[in-house]
Amino acid sequence: MSLPLIALFLAAFAFGTAEFVIAGILPEVASGLDVSIPVAGYLISGYAIGIAIGGPLLAVATKKMTRKALILLLGGIFVLGQVFCALAPNFEMLMLARVLVSIVHGTYFGIAAIVAVSLVSPEKRGFAVALILSGLTVSNILGVPGGTAIGNALGWRATFWAVGIIGLFATLAVAFFLPRHAASAATFGSFVREFKALGRQQIVTSLFIVILVMIGQYSLFTYIAPLLTNVTGLDTGTVPWLLLLYGVGSTIGVFVGGRLADWKLMPSLVTILALQAVMFVTLYFVSPYPIVMAIATILWGGVNFAFGSPVQSRVLAWAADAPNLASALIPTGFNIGIAIGAILGAGLIDSGLGYSVLPLIGAVTSALAAAIAVMSGLMDRSSGALPPVAVAAE
Repeated sequence: MSLPLIALFLAAFAFGTAEFVIAGILPEVASGLDVSIPVAGYLISGYAIGIAIGGPLLAVATKKMTRKALILLLGGIFVLGQVFCALAPNFEMLMLARVLVSIVHGTYFGIAAIVAVSLVSPEKRGFAVALILSGLTVSNILGVPGGTAIGNALGWRATFWAVGIIGLFATLAVAFFLPRHAASAATFGSFVREFKALGRQQIVTSLFIVILVMIGQYSLFTYIAPLLTNVTGLDTGTVPWLLLLYGVGSTIGVFVGGRLADWKLMPSLVTILALQAVMFVTLYFVSPYPIVMAIATILWGGVNFAFGSPVQSRVLAWAADAPNLASALIPTGFNIGIAIGAILGAGLIDSGLGYSVLPLIGAVTSALAAAIAVMSGLMDRSSGALPPVAVAAE
């Protein structure tokens, strides 16, 4: 594994930790800033909105910068944002700092994927994308528990200082190891081409697949802890260990998906989406049985995250001549799906249907996503269309 890819992974790990660690220290943040926990929860919503809206806009605005210079700029803003978070005197300033970080987060994950695939041969592009995405899953396994432990021991502000140090280390690694002209083709091409590329059915359908999958995942995962305690009957102390294993399964799934994308992209994507639907149905039926539910949850994590590399590889392939906006919209799709899923799950719970029905949302959305993937693949085959080539110069 090359040092430039490791540097990109470290940066992804830092961004993932920054996004998710707030959940582990939310009560301490609320108490420290004298707001309620529900109000503090808007720090999570604000971050998601920043990714969804600000990320693509910044990606387009900075498309003429070299990719290395842009990643270094994003890393510098990230570190500065963590300093602002650590020093924030009130809730409003912490929210502004979080939104600032979220905007560069959304841009980074789009750009990092472009850079990663430019560093490897075509048959390893899926693995390169998987490595970037694994930064998110590993952040849940190591970064979030570690950041939470630091916050519990030294106060919530120490957590932001620690995340800032990780970001600084990652930025220095990028400065030392990433080639200066990595993904240089992505700096060429017009703004018009960037927007026209979004009209290609392969990109449109891929973004719809992302949104549908995340609706299904987060309508359940948002409420997985109360489901495991109220429906499955697990002890509260057991839930974190099961979620840790879910994270391990997710990380394995990311790399399996990357390998499958390098092997046969569309058949693999369709199969993964169909397996997601099967796993959601399985969760619905086994949720009252602790041992079987625990095993199914781990497998579900693996299948959930296996789809990321194939779908993102497809977007990058079909936007090779205008990758910046299309790739930046993938994190947008993820966060739109997360927001809808959390709201939809809450609606079903509030309606009195309870936690046990939540897997059925994922069964439906995954089946729809699989159907869209099949339709898109058949359209490719019937039209004989081929992905565009990268634009070397304007």
